[in-house]
Amino acid sequence: MEDNKYLAKQQPGRHRLVIDNRERLEITGVLNVDSFDDQEIVLETEQGLLAMRGEDLHIKHLNLEQGELHIEGYLLELAYSEERSRRKDRGKNFFERLFR
Repeated sequence: MEDNKYLAKQQPGRHRLVIDNRERLEITGVLNVDSFDDQEIVLETEQGLLAMRGEDLHIKHLNLEQGELHIEGYLLELAYSEERSRRKDRGKNFFERLFR
């Protein structure tokens, strides 16, 4: 695992998502956390916006300098969007922006 963290630090633009039993997520390439609560987390990653829906979602570790995020909870849905830099719709629900 340490080798993977080292590679993520060395290669800008690298994004990795690991899901363990729909209960734990490890994500690299995280640029920003746009919003979060216990049912939805929206991130800006190296590969675009990423929205996760679930139950009892909790951010356990966040390091934006390293681009790392660890989440625990029960994952129900994951969706990516190419809208990385659009900020005018920031107040809207991610899925409203994704499916308009």
